[in-house]
Amino acid sequence: MDDSESKTPNFFERLVNKIAGDAPETEQQVLQLLRQAHERGVFDADALQCLENVVHFSELGVRDVMITRSQMDVIKSGDSPERIIAYVQETSHSRFPVIGEDKDDILGILHAKDLLKYWNRTEHFQLTHLLREAVFVPEGKSLNSLLKEFREQRNHMAIVVDEYGGTSGLVTFEDVLEQIIGDIEDEFDEDDSADNIFAVSPERFRINAVTEIDDINAFFGTNYSNEEVDTIGGLVIQEFGHVPVRGDKISIGKLNFTIARADARRLHTLMVSINKDEE
Repeated sequence: MDDSESKTPNFFERLVNKIAGDAPETEQQVLQLLRQAHERGVFDADALQCLENVVHFSELGVRDVMITRSQMDVIKSGDSPERIIAYVQETSHSRFPVIGEDKDDILGILHAKDLLKYWNRTEHFQLTHLLREAVFVPEGKSLNSLLKEFREQRNHMAIVVDEYGGTSGLVTFEDVLEQIIGDIEDEFDEDDSADNIFAVSPERFRINAVTEIDDINAFFGTNYSNEEVDTIGGLVIQEFGHVPVRGDKISIGKLNFTIARADARRLHTLMVSINKDEE
């Protein structure tokens, strides 16, 4: 019998005794038990992180994880089919809120897959015929309740509204799950193992946030200081003064940065263009 096998029963005996008799009364006591289990080799660091996330999950509400109104990628009801298809390709989302006059006027949800039948044959395109009914949830709704509703209704997106019925943002099934299991990457997310600096067009570049500042300076001819931070993601966070979220923009010297992918802890991907005013 190896060490992990000998340690496991001891921990679970203690855990059962805690639950049956002297059960932990605070969140901190629960976390302490989980960390003790990790230290004894019952589960690895990734499992510990997920379990800690589950403990914290019950404290979170929709407003803690939603994509804010200003960062919502939406389609306007008057957009041409060519413009809509190009926008879907650019953003790579699977679902889009469709709006009328503004973002408070949500007409429905468009699934990107419903556009396939109109590829290269848009003469019969009618956007209103493709819309699915939008689901609305309040900012203060708990993530526990939202997750249950998503599962029961097989829904993947909800529009978040404030106390006056205005649109505050949106929340997706993926946003909720990421609070437990961490960042979810799909086939449309950039591969961190790919080139750190990738030219999307002659004037736009996709950059991994872990790219060394020296590499950025060599590629773009910038002279960013690397005395306090080593990576371009660290420099951007330093300039913001906090961890920015997707869609946030900032100009640093001759480069304009847009946050393309981020979570609550770090940046993943940046979109960069040249700031012509600084050339």
